[in-house]
Amino acid sequence: MDFGFLTTGLLTGLREGVEAALIVSIILAYLAKTGNSRHFDKIWLGTGAAIAVSVAVGVILFVTIGRLQEPAEQIFEGSAMTLAAGVVTWMLFWMRRTAASVKGELQASVDRRLVEGSIWGLAILAFTAVIREGIETALFLMAQAQAATQADGTAFATLLGALIGLLIAAIIGYGFYKGARVINLRTFFQWTGVALVFIAAGLLSHGIHEFVEAGVIGFGTASAFDISGVLSHEDGLGQWLRAIFGYSSNPEWITFVSWLAYIVIVLVGYLRPVQPRPVEARSEQKVAGV
Repeated sequence: MDFGFLTTGLLTGLREGVEAALIVSIILAYLAKTGNSRHFDKIWLGTGAAIAVSVAVGVILFVTIGRLQEPAEQIFEGSAMTLAAGVVTWMLFWMRRTAASVKGELQASVDRRLVEGSIWGLAILAFTAVIREGIETALFLMAQAQAATQADGTAFATLLGALIGLLIAAIIGYGFYKGARVINLRTFFQWTGVALVFIAAGLLSHGIHEFVEAGVIGFGTASAFDISGVLSHEDGLGQWLRAIFGYSSNPEWITFVSWLAYIVIVLVGYLRPVQPRPVEARSEQKVAGV
């Protein structure tokens, strides 16, 4: 069992799973508070459909990559890893910007559907809220699984870690629904976000390395340094660091510079203070009897 890839899978499943679980728990808690618990089944239907679609997308992507031949496989893998890093980067900044207002926006969306009588719109609301997290998770995990396979491992460790992370996320979501603040969510999202920045940087460097091997990138391919004798990425601590942060003891200049530039630019932008955007005015109409 490769604990490095188990850790990356767990962090991904936990972070993305908590976001989805909190969205669902906010909707359910608001329905219960307004006396509309009878509509819970619509929320679960939309959530279940989003999970099913996300799993299907992940399986299709993973199987498709496995059937390609070189250099097409390397180009596809490089593209998938680079896209995964980009999607996760967008998600981090989106969540950072909207975290303070997402609860109010979700409740306003529930109000509109209840007032307008669009009850099945609640299922669509749950589906659209969860599918974004699900597709991001599927894409990110697929890229991590490919990185694990390239490192002479298997995708099992990554997927097992993701399942553990999702299970913990479900427990946190249930606790949030019941009103138990078991963790400081602001601190949780900030530090897991920092961890995902490093994981995404690793995926980006993996993707660029695939482009170098496929011959798509022909500059900056010389070795930047070689510290294999001190900390090889093929075993021990180096292998663990490779799995989580994309560490390489013998990187090309283009991969090393890209990795370092991504870390500096994204981390500085992610950690700088941000003003929460104003929440849209919620409906003043009563929805308890709908």
